[in-house]
Amino acid sequence: MAQATKKPPTPTGSGPGPDDPLLWPFAAAKVAMDAAFWWLERSSPEPRETELPWTTPSKVALELATMRLRDSTTKRTGPAALVCAPYALHRALIADFAPGHSVVESLHKGGVDRVYLTDWRSASSEMRYLSIDSYLGDLNVAIDEIGAPVDLIGLCQGGWLSLLYAARFPDKVRRLVLVGAPVDLAIESALSRLARNAPELVYDQLVARGGGNVSGEEMLRFWSRSLSPEDIAVALQRSLADEGGAELLERFNRWNEETLNLPGSYYLQIVNWIFRENRIAAGDFVALGRRIDLKDVRAPIFLLAGLDDEVVPATQALATADLVGTPPVFIAAASEPSDHLGLFMGARTHAHAWPRITEWLRSDLGGGVLARRA
Repeated sequence: MAQATKKPPTPTGSGPGPDDPLLWPFAAAKVAMDAAFWWLERSSPEPRETELPWTTPSKVALELATMRLRDSTTKRTGPAALVCAPYALHRALIADFAPGHSVVESLHKGGVDRVYLTDWRSASSEMRYLSIDSYLGDLNVAIDEIGAPVDLIGLCQGGWLSLLYAARFPDKVRRLVLVGAPVDLAIESALSRLARNAPELVYDQLVARGGGNVSGEEMLRFWSRSLSPEDIAVALQRSLADEGGAELLERFNRWNEETLNLPGSYYLQIVNWIFRENRIAAGDFVALGRRIDLKDVRAPIFLLAGLDDEVVPATQALATADLVGTPPVFIAAASEPSDHLGLFMGARTHAHAWPRITEWLRSDLGGGVLARRA
């Protein structure tokens, strides 16, 4: 997937503007067009025949309240890698979107045979009180099912969840890969700024209107007023201007019509505890009954950032290195000329950055040479 070289056109009309709190976290996508497709995905609580198929063959290894654990293992040898997809109004298909645009595929190509994926469920009314602890608890069950320790690969919001898990259960994580992950929200970004600017009551009302959940369909309607289909199409064509671009564009259009609901309790904790109060970086986050100290994370870490990422700026994505207890020689950091979505789905990133990640995952890191080289 070629990266966009121009900014998308500024939408016009009488719809809500980029600072409208009802559009959070969608409004960040107006600043960085790639986030429009990052957030605006849809899933139903149970799979439907009309849903887009997975790129990599897989099976459901475990059914949990928050997710289906998908298993695309090809050989039962070597360390297992668990891709922790972002849970933010879209399906985990973002990690396995299309040939040449798939994290799961790139891991397999790099020689990682045991690959699993968190396929998060759309929130039903029964799920409205699920919290961040609920997702950490099910992540722990999934890792126990796979067999700890695992290589945990967190994409965007799946990144801070993975980091919390690695701090809470350090012996269960062999290596940690964080890709475009927002952790220290004191570093300015579109998401942190928008989250702080709206009164807390606005988010409470949003959850109340959704019957205890955040409705993906409602968010899609708000976004549709702010950004026309023509604007989306133009941005998509720029991002998908490579061979097979027309097919990918059609796939994106189908993807955009599917929304995914978030539990209200989970959503409010993210807004308030992570984006507004910055509890993870400040050391004030309590996960599964224990205060999280990121210095407890001592596993080797690979940080990947996008130089053109306006959703999670490179400075924010890479600042996590200063928060953890991992010795510097075992911290690898790489920046790519990519926007946010391109970190997970861009053909250029999959051709350059992801082979380095798989090489790093498979290396022994004995002297830290690969870590320093990255």
